[in-house]
Amino acid sequence: MAVTHPAAVRTVLADACVDTIDDGAGAGTLEFQTSGDVEVATLTFSDPAFGAASGPTATASAITSDTSATGGVVAKFVCKDSDAAAKGFAGNVLTSGGDINLSSLTVGATDTVSISSLTYTAPA
Repeated sequence: MAVTHPAAVRTVLADACVDTIDDGAGAGTLEFQTSGDVEVATLTFSDPAFGAASGPTATASAITSDTSATGGVVAKFVCKDSDAAAKGFAGNVLTSGGDINLSSLTVGATDTVSISSLTYTAPA
């Protein structure tokens, strides 16, 4: 049998996870990377990055686009605090069925990269 968490605990877990993105003196970032961990584009979270969780799900506040991306082929993302330390959560990036879906995984140098929304749901 797998370990599970009751709903109230999942809410606490969601808040604890996303709140780490706010560590440091400023806003955290959402960094898109290649499969080799090279930065492709970096978007900036609001500060605080997420509102309070509703049930097991926390929804990000506004995220500022990267209007001059480094460029490359996106494979994954990592959330970082303002000190560039990996915090919160990370995942894969696809055009469909990913943890984050982008319209294209190929980003040109100086392209604008944006996302319209982001949520984190604590595991059951």
